[in-house]
Amino acid sequence: MTVASVARLAFKSIMLNKSRSFLTMLGVIIGVGSVVLLTSIGTGLQAYVTDQFASLGTNILYVVPGDPFGENGGFGGETAMIETTRPVLKRSYYNQVIRNNRELLKDGVVTAINVAEAEYGKNSKKVTLYAVTSSYETVYSTPTTKGRWFTDTEEEKADRVALLGPSIAEELFGKVDPINKKVLLGGQAYTVLGVLEEKGGGFGGPSFDSYIYLPLETSFKYFDTELIDSFIFEVRDKDKVKEATLAIEATMNRQLDEDEYSVFDQAKLLETINSILGMLTIGLGGISAISLIVGGIGIMNIMLVAVTERTREIGLRKALGATPNLIMLQFLIEAALLSVLGGLIGLLIAYLGSLALQPYFPAKVTLEAVLLAFGVSLVVGLVFGVAPARRAARLSPIEALRYE
Repeated sequence: MTVASVARLAFKSIMLNKSRSFLTMLGVIIGVGSVVLLTSIGTGLQAYVTDQFASLGTNILYVVPGDPFGENGGFGGETAMIETTRPVLKRSYYNQVIRNNRELLKDGVVTAINVAEAEYGKNSKKVTLYAVTSSYETVYSTPTTKGRWFTDTEEEKADRVALLGPSIAEELFGKVDPINKKVLLGGQAYTVLGVLEEKGGGFGGPSFDSYIYLPLETSFKYFDTELIDSFIFEVRDKDKVKEATLAIEATMNRQLDEDEYSVFDQAKLLETINSILGMLTIGLGGISAISLIVGGIGIMNIMLVAVTERTREIGLRKALGATPNLIMLQFLIEAALLSVLGGLIGLLIAYLGSLALQPYFPAKVTLEAVLLAFGVSLVVGLVFGVAPARRAARLSPIEALRYE
C-alpha cells in the first residue's frame, strides 16, 4: 500500500464522520482565525502609523517637556506627567531657537492642548482644543476646504476665532455652513473662520479631524493657562536633521537642564510607537495561540476515540499485511488533515474578518502570518496525532480482531 492510498483512506475516514470532524477542527479554526486576525490588525496599525508619519515629511523635529522615551517618561510615565503640568517650555525659548538657527530651520510651530465643551444651537460635544501658531498651516500643509486660516495679526491680538476639523464641523453644524457662525467654547463665542481638509490620524485614538484649532495667544488669554505642549520645527534640508537637532539642543540648554526637555525626529517617534505596537501584536497573537493548543488537544482526544472505535478495522488490516508504520502513518495523516483543514477555514474567516474591518480599522493580512498560522496548524496536528497513531500501530492483530 502506497502513501497516496493511505492518504486517500485517511481522507475517507474523516468524511465518514463530517459533523464530528468539523467539531474536532473547531478549536483549530478559532485558534488560526484569531491569531491571523489579531496579527493582521497589529500589522495594519503599524503600516497605518508609518504612512501617517511619512505624509508629514522626514524633516520635522519636535521639542517636548521631559523625556518621553526614558524609563520613567512618556506614554503615561511619571516624569512626563510631572513635566507637562508645569510651564517648562516658553514661547521665548521657541523664538530664540528660530533666531539662532535660521540657516537650518525653515519654520516652526508652537502647540498647546486644552479641552472644552463646544456648543452650536442644540448640539454640544466635549472637544480637544488644539492651540497653534499661524505657521501650522504651512509647516503641516493643512489647507481648508472652506474659509481660511487665522492670520499672524489675529493670533497676536488673541482674537476669538477658530477652525474646525471636518468631523466636529459635521457633528456641530450638520449641513449648515459654519463659516462666520459663532460656536461656544467654554461658554464664550468664537467665530468660525474655516473648516480643514480631512487629515485622519489617531489610529484608534482621537482624530485630528475632531479637533478645534485656536490661535495660541487666544488659548493663553481665555483659558488661563500658558502650558505649551510642544515646539515643532521644519528643517530646511532633510539631510541636516541631525545637525539641526544639535543646534536646537545647544540653544535650549541655555534655558533648561537637559533632563527637562527632549528633541527628537519622527524616525525616533515612529520607532517607539512601532515597538509598542509590535509587542502588543505579539502579546495578542500569543494569547490567541492558546486556543490552538486547545484545538490540538481536541484532535488528540477524538483520534484516541477513533482508535478505540476502529480496533477491529486495524486488526483486519494488519492481518492482511499492513505494517505498523502504515497504520501509524494513516492516523498521523488523519490528524494532520483535520488540523490543516481547520487552519484553512480559520484563514478564510480571518481574511473575511479583515475585509469587514478595513472601513473602520486598519487590518492587513500578511503572507508571513498566513504561513505561520498554516505551519503551526500542521505542526499541531502532527504533534497531537502522534499518541493516537502510536497506539493504533502497537495494537496486536489477534487481540484487535477479537475486540468487540
